[in-house]
Amino acid sequence: MPKMKTKKSAAKRYSFTGTGKVKYKKQNLRHILTKKSTKRKRNLRHAGILSADNTPSIKKCLMPYG
Repeated sequence: MPKMKTKKSAAKRYSFTGTGKVKYKKQNLRHILTKKSTKRKRNLRHAGILSADNTPSIKKCLMPYG
């Protein structure tokens, strides 16, 4: 059986932590930043952790060797 391919779009958006959680970059920090508060922009800088409900779909289907 051939190797399973990783979905490259998912590989660019998600990565795994050491404990197996899925990490992603938060949205809304690319443009139109003047109307967003400093606090909001500061909180968007940090990586987000995907909820436990969505983690298996990323791990098994999109990034099987991650």
